[in-house]
Amino acid sequence: MFEQVYEPVAGSLVLSTLVALIPIAVLFVLLAVLRVAAQWASLASLAVALIIAALVYGMPVGLALDSTLFGAAFGLFPIVWIVINAIFIYNVVVETDQFDIVRNSLATLSNDRRVQAVLIAFVFGALLEATAGFGTPVAISAAIMAGLGFEALYAAALALLANTAPVAFGGFGIPIITAGSVAAIDPMQISQMVGRQTPFLALIIPGFLVVVMAGWRKMLEVWPVVVVSGVVFAASQALISNLIGPAIADLLAAIITVVAVVALLAFWSPREEWHFPNEPPAEERESYARPSLKATLYAWSPFIILVVVLLLSQVDFSFLPIKSFIKNTQLAVNFPSAQLNEQGNPAVPWPGLNGQVTRQPPVVGQASPYPAMYQIDWLGAAGTLILVANLIAVAALQVGPGRALRIYGQTLNQLKWAILTIAAILGLAYLLNYSGLTYTLGLAFAATAFLFPFFSPFIGWLGVALTGSDTSSNALFANLQKTTASQLNLSPVLAVGSNSAGGVLGKMVSPQNLAVGTSSTGLQGKEGDLFRLVLPWSIGLTVVMAILVILQAYVLKFMIP
Repeated sequence: MFEQVYEPVAGSLVLSTLVALIPIAVLFVLLAVLRVAAQWASLASLAVALIIAALVYGMPVGLALDSTLFGAAFGLFPIVWIVINAIFIYNVVVETDQFDIVRNSLATLSNDRRVQAVLIAFVFGALLEATAGFGTPVAISAAIMAGLGFEALYAAALALLANTAPVAFGGFGIPIITAGSVAAIDPMQISQMVGRQTPFLALIIPGFLVVVMAGWRKMLEVWPVVVVSGVVFAASQALISNLIGPAIADLLAAIITVVAVVALLAFWSPREEWHFPNEPPAEERESYARPSLKATLYAWSPFIILVVVLLLSQVDFSFLPIKSFIKNTQLAVNFPSAQLNEQGNPAVPWPGLNGQVTRQPPVVGQASPYPAMYQIDWLGAAGTLILVANLIAVAALQVGPGRALRIYGQTLNQLKWAILTIAAILGLAYLLNYSGLTYTLGLAFAATAFLFPFFSPFIGWLGVALTGSDTSSNALFANLQKTTASQLNLSPVLAVGSNSAGGVLGKMVSPQNLAVGTSSTGLQGKEGDLFRLVLPWSIGLTVVMAILVILQAYVLKFMIP
């Protein structure tokens, strides 16, 4: 039995905090300064954390390694399981040449660059974030805009800026699910909290995109598309995240927004088309053939099927109890020791770790065992539902089994380093939690007292800036946020939600995402230029989010679930 200690260095919280920050500092320096690949930076930070946990915090080596394996296992399932299957279907769409039709269906809606920026970077980017995430929205939307004639630097910057409001829910709600698991809070509560924060970003991002690109006056000329896209996405995201849950909040919001914007463009267009000053005359620009409705629906069919499958998985009517069937089946066909956790999903005690670590006051009211339950909802997991939708979509696109397996293998190879990174960063997160390092940091942040809600989004921002992932940021800091809020008698749900909502604004300055943006637009080596361009927007928007959070903490308390 290991009893956590939160001030192991000379009984000083200040000195202990400095030591607890070392693994995070190593991660930041390796990623942002030395530009070491994410997988090696994560492994190096994990190694440093293991040494500190064992030598400074006194955690037995066996328990330290076991908690790391526990986190890595959570990284592989359900997170990697979602990523693999989500990117697989995107690769199928590309492999079958349907992506060209998807692109043309977007490009031919309007020739105005301002409208295209909103439609491609914000609306389509949100759909890609909801279905794939993991850098895909930035890579694809930036490449499409550059291919349409956008200035390369602006194409990359706009893609990064737009990839904010949808990121908190990410691919099928996995950032929220991760935050709930790490902090032991119902993901539905976190979903509701974030759904009362990020929609405010969605309201302003479309207009912000156009202002950055063309200026305030030119933005006012296309206010209908700015208002419709922002309001529809924000309202849809808020309602779905609060009433249904995180898994399909972005997916449905993006699809509803696509329909709304397409309907608007059917009868409205700007009085004058706006293009970049260095673009060729109208007669020399590349044109795109408008695909037929049948071809468009066929190309978009994988995403449509995906929505239907995910929606059906939530149906629990007396005559069609699909949700109950899933829960009962996965509990019946599971490990003998499986039991329902707080979310109603089957979970099993993690060998050698469950109940072997004791948390101490003031982190908890009284000393108590730290549970380690591994969730095994093999049938109801988002990744499994995506796979079911993929099988249907593959049949619809007439992709044979051999070809589908080849694409799946290519997807696994494509993601091999990403898989290692996710496993390492989740292993690091769980090690920080079970060793007590996270709680040391939480107690230190508690010293900010009244101002902590203001700094809470910046903690999430730092996490995403370091790791490039809101999921990883939640894994690193969700428990810290909860601990700090509890110490200050603030809402843990608000703090954990703020970590995710603030984190989305760090994605545009993450070294990994900067590299994605430059590589997809032919600007390799220009990451510094792109960083300097997006940094002020990133910090400015995080300040806006921080003001909202501190208002929710002390003035707008009715907004907290």
